[in-house]
Amino acid sequence: MLPEGAWQPLVFDVPHCGREYPGDFGSALPEAKLRYGEDAYVDELIARAPVLGIPVLAARFPRTYIDPNRAPEDIDPALLSEAWPGADLSLDEWAEVGVGSLQPSIKSQRGIGLIWQEFAAGGMLYDRKLAPAEVFRRIQTCYRPYHDTLAAWLRLLKSSFPNVWHVNWHSMKSRGNKHTPDKPGTLRPDIVLGDLHGTACVSEFTAMVRETLTDSGYDVSVNDPYAGAWILQHHSDPAHGIHSLQIEIRRDLYMDEATLECHEGFAHLQRDLNGLMGKMQEFAAERLDGNTSEQVIA
Repeated sequence: MLPEGAWQPLVFDVPHCGREYPGDFGSALPEAKLRYGEDAYVDELIARAPVLGIPVLAARFPRTYIDPNRAPEDIDPALLSEAWPGADLSLDEWAEVGVGSLQPSIKSQRGIGLIWQEFAAGGMLYDRKLAPAEVFRRIQTCYRPYHDTLAAWLRLLKSSFPNVWHVNWHSMKSRGNKHTPDKPGTLRPDIVLGDLHGTACVSEFTAMVRETLTDSGYDVSVNDPYAGAWILQHHSDPAHGIHSLQIEIRRDLYMDEATLECHEGFAHLQRDLNGLMGKMQEFAAERLDGNTSEQVIA
């Protein structure tokens, strides 16, 4: 969603809200189960952002199909039907997608790497192995365009502003489970901010967001249990003026986690997030210098 008018030095992205399930998914789970993997309605919570001059990149594909918040090499080789990169793709094609040797992380070990294998609320996604060519297509058609767009927006704004403030929006289950960093059953704070332990953005931005949300009555933690993942690692560059902050919102604040339906808390939370976006605008404006243009044309 592009801004309605002048662009502010702010960029939002919502990587896990996608709810358009591709026909070539081939999951053993029904869509009703797969939907529990969504960060449902987060894009709607911040729907006012374009009116305020803030572009919003919201994924349309589901994270259970391919997760844009993972490194492209974060793939469990046991998921594949043949050795990576696969015999049916040329070396030029693999060079184009830019994925080298596989480097599965703890996320893949938990079943939630680049290509999800299982998750607590749904179960096992596949009763088959995936061909490397399938993974390649998902990277080419979904993953790369998402990251290319986010990078392009950040470059565009950085060409006109001394600093760009990037907010990476998520939702989280109200309690931890076997796939999460906190212990199963642990009740989470209302909101968790992640700045990669102070390396993804200046501490003043994190502190301002925390203070604003705390003043609105929310229980807010920083970097616990989530400090940020691949999107912050890949796109943040505070030394060169690109500051990234992850925001995780506890789902039961605005929706029923069992039925996936929004409840009366949605409107209240949305109003508070609108106020937070205004504070972000003020923060960014205070850090502009006199030589900075006031508008960027997309």
